[in-house]
Amino acid sequence: MGAPTEPGVSPDEASLLKRLVSFVLLVVALTAGAAAQDSEARIRELEKKVEELQHRLDRLASTADELTRAQIEELRRQIDVLTREIENLKSAAPEKAPPSGVRGAFGLGPAASKIYGVTRGVSIGGYGEVLYQNFDRRRDDGAPSDRADSIDLARAVFYFGYKFDDRFLFNSEIEYEHASTGEGAEDKGEVSVEFAYLDYLIRRGVNLRAGLVLLPLGFVNELHEPPVFLGARRPEVEERILPTTWRELGVGVFGDAGPFAYRAYLVDGLDAAGFSGSDPLVEGRQGGSNARAEDFAVTGRLDFVGVPGLLIGASGYTGDSAQGRRSPGGRFDARVSLLDAHAEWRWRGVQVRALAVRGTIGDAAEVNALDHLSGAESVPKRFTGKYVEAGYDVLFPRGGRASLVPFARWERFDTQEAVPAGYAADPGNDVRLWTFGLQYRPIPQVVVKLDYQDVRNEARTGVDQWNLALGWLF
Repeated sequence: MGAPTEPGVSPDEASLLKRLVSFVLLVVALTAGAAAQDSEARIRELEKKVEELQHRLDRLASTADELTRAQIEELRRQIDVLTREIENLKSAAPEKAPPSGVRGAFGLGPAASKIYGVTRGVSIGGYGEVLYQNFDRRRDDGAPSDRADSIDLARAVFYFGYKFDDRFLFNSEIEYEHASTGEGAEDKGEVSVEFAYLDYLIRRGVNLRAGLVLLPLGFVNELHEPPVFLGARRPEVEERILPTTWRELGVGVFGDAGPFAYRAYLVDGLDAAGFSGSDPLVEGRQGGSNARAEDFAVTGRLDFVGVPGLLIGASGYTGDSAQGRRSPGGRFDARVSLLDAHAEWRWRGVQVRALAVRGTIGDAAEVNALDHLSGAESVPKRFTGKYVEAGYDVLFPRGGRASLVPFARWERFDTQEAVPAGYAADPGNDVRLWTFGLQYRPIPQVVVKLDYQDVRNEARTGVDQWNLALGWLF
């Protein structure tokens, strides 16, 4: 093997660098285990070591022979692993649990991505939320609302992950809803696998994923841990227009490339037999449960994250949903397309988030015939939603680990903005919603939320409500 000739680079430098990489890997592992002992200083030291290694490799690469270049590429891969580990230590360290809205690895929530900060073996995390809802006794039109107040352990969720080596890992989310498995009715409780996938980590810019995946749409579908979003309840736009939580079986690529983060998957398509006028896609999700696989879809997301605290991006979905079924009129496709634009800005105590989404369903009349829908029950040809929310941490920066965030959110959505000829839209599905509230976190992992929601629709059947929630993540 030819020796490098650049001044300051010895013939044994590649071997030395390999030993240095191994040393930094060991320090990463020790740092994760002792994060409570000045983790910020340790992480800064690791980042400095990695930067030094990268510079030395760049010098070697300019004068190395073919064999040495192969060794250098392997070292670059190990450095990429180190960089990923260090960044995730920042979110995995117990005393540095991320504040509201800060992502973990590759767009996931802070607890959902804990496995990416583990060197080897098992990772366990989770979250939960208790929700009390107090409904107005009257609708906007003065009629009785007939809504009973309720309190519910809405979710108790556990993340289980396993890291096999530097390349392969498994990650999963198991969700218990409504504190029971009920009596066969979903609203009485169920146990679901929210995601379960294998990753093959190649480099930070390009990685592979296969299994039951969260679709990378909007904000809350991937970031649904209670301390991560404002409000006792998730935004209605991200439940009725973007049907959170939405997961399907598929395969795809993901990564962070320079100032951009992306995810793209091929997944099994929706099932049009579950579509409706009030919640267009919610019951069309197949969720990996004996899913019909006659039709597939593609979904993807691209975000600009090159400025600290700023995220701007778009995500989309398109695919047929007939799943081999025929309407009385014959074969149809029922193509579903979704496109959203979203932005988030966080600066000091300020939190601002905005999202707009537009969806379409092809062959909506055939879907209506398939499901025997008539009148105002029609599946929409087009449905839209948007919201803007803002909050400010009044304890910043003197609050230490605690935060107190008054916030407001405005939403506007219409689940039947356009319907097929011969059908009518229900004016009750054209909704404007204001949410005003307060979010308090004594520590980053625990949150208490109180808010009021003013619900108005074109039918004047809206029912206002108060919400109180307790949430946690670990």
